[in-house]
Amino acid sequence: MAKKESKKSLWKFGTREVVFAAIGAALYGVFAWATNVLQIPAAANVSIRPGVVIPMFFGVAFGPIVGFITGFLGNLLSDWFSGYGFWPWWDLGNGLMGLFPGLVANQMTTFRAAKDIILAEVMALVGIVVGMGVAAISEMWVSGMNFITAIAANFIPAFISNAINGLILLPIIMVAYSAIVKRSGR
Repeated sequence: MAKKESKKSLWKFGTREVVFAAIGAALYGVFAWATNVLQIPAAANVSIRPGVVIPMFFGVAFGPIVGFITGFLGNLLSDWFSGYGFWPWWDLGNGLMGLFPGLVANQMTTFRAAKDIILAEVMALVGIVVGMGVAAISEMWVSGMNFITAIAANFIPAFISNAINGLILLPIIMVAYSAIVKRSGR
């Protein structure tokens, strides 16, 4: 009986992953900065960010560590470019949005199969709930918000915007990536 080829480690972090994390963080930082002006009315510094799909995709394609670093450092760069200062809980939340989809990275087969797309989208939603939940709840002790205000002014607008952008754009990018990988012969 032939030995089954083992899948790469989900938590591997070598030179390849460092490069992808740097590329992802730079892309997310620039795209998020460019759309930070699209503030959601009545929300507390929450903007519409189509680029939020970048950490989700980098997690799915290259693993949870790459997804986390892409979201964390990308958000840090975006806030720095925008003059918002340092908000580590929001950076953590954005990192978690890349980490959770990355937990299924070694289960992806073609990136265009319905099961791959559904799995990636479910994990992206989990990442959005956990990540934006951590960030929004942190406002209770960081900014002195009460629970209801943190949920209404931070979590709900961030969740809705990120879910819409992520769930629409993630399958498109996955299918495009699949075509690029297939064409390159990898």
